[in-house]
This record gives sequence, structure tokens and C-alpha cells, in this order.
Amino acid sequence: MSKVLMNEQQLREQMVTLARSMFERGYATGGAGNLSIKLPNGHFLATPTGSSFGRLVAEELSVVDIDGNHISGKKPSKEAAFHLAIYRNNAECNAIVHLHSTYLTALSCLEGLDRNNAIKAFTPYFVMRIGELPVIPYLRPGDPQIAEELAKRAGDYRAFLLANHGPVVTGTDFVDAVDNAEELEETAKLAFLLKGNDIRYLTDEEVMDLKGRGK
Repeated sequence: MSKVLMNEQQLREQMVTLARSMFERGYATGGAGNLSIKLPNGHFLATPTGSSFGRLVAEELSVVDIDGNHISGKKPSKEAAFHLAIYRNNAECNAIVHLHSTYLTALSCLEGLDRNNAIKAFTPYFVMRIGELPVIPYLRPGDPQIAEELAKRAGDYRAFLLANHGPVVTGTDFVDAVDNAEELEETAKLAFLLKGNDIRYLTDEEVMDLKGRGK
């Protein structure tokens, strides 16, 4: 069954509703993190700079074009540039969630992470929703090079971990991006809970089987 296309006002309301839900459930605090959705006209809806997920107003959300020009609404987050870099390099991406969520941010601060995949697969849901989680080397928040690093990898991955910063998660629509982000945060939480125990990781064959099945 094909998805029902939403108009701009519906997408604004969806962003506000799901952002508040994430805030109330502890996925975001203060003014940390940012969100974006691709609009039907090719522009992008984004959270304003310094805004809280718990207090977004639909009419105040930022609109930018693919080149980053501010079209309407409040001033967009300085990190909107890396959102646009992903959209330009991944035609299947229609929404992005960037969080400073507790467990993924903690994970991003650890030494010795596998730069190709920060979480070795131990649940089917991580594999089906995310696949792999590459690590982007530390760069100052707002640094233009973050966009460059993400652009190089955008076509191959659904999510990324910014070192000492937090996750960037994509989706085919906003609900999908939020669901992916929540699944990823839960996986990171489980990884910390299991630390020091013998983990039964999925085999390469099991991972390939799951990737073939999708979400």
C-alpha cells in the first residue's frame, strides 16, 4: 500500500507532535538537537536555531531551500547544512533526526569505536532499521566539514554517529526517521547494560538474512 502524501501544514504539525513526544520521553533536553523534513515543493522544513523539541510552534518552523537559503520562518539551526548535505546525496531520505540522546551521546564519547560500525549487531531490529552505524570524526558543532563528511557516506547508510556529539538518523518519512532514532538509542542503551557480559552477537549470515528482509 502506498503512503498518503502529507501537505506542508500536516508535516509541520507532525514535526511538532513527534518532537514533543521525544522531548517528553527523554530523547532530547533543552535546546539540543534538530529535525528536518523534505516538503512536497522540494524545500525543507527545519527546527529553528536553539529551539526546544518540547516547545516547537508549527508556524515558526524554518523553511530552507536545497542550497540552504532561508525562505521563511525563524532562523534555521546552524546544523541545517549537514541535513541538506544528506538530502543532496540520498534521494530516499525525506526526513532527518539529530539527537543528543543519553546513550548514543555517551557511546560517541568512547575511545576505540569501530569507525565503520560503532555497534556490532546483537538484535534483529538494529540490523533491519539501521544496518551499520559509521562514526564521523570529531568536528566542532556547526563546522562545515561535518556536511562534507556526511555527504561522502549519505548514500550508503541510514544513520551516523558524530564523535563526542550524537546521532544523525534518516528516514523515508518523519515517522520512519523518529522510529529509527528511537530504535538506535534503545540499542545503545542495551549495549551499555550488557557491557561486561558475554554477548551473543548475530552472525554474518544472520545479518545478511535480516538485511534482505528490510524493516
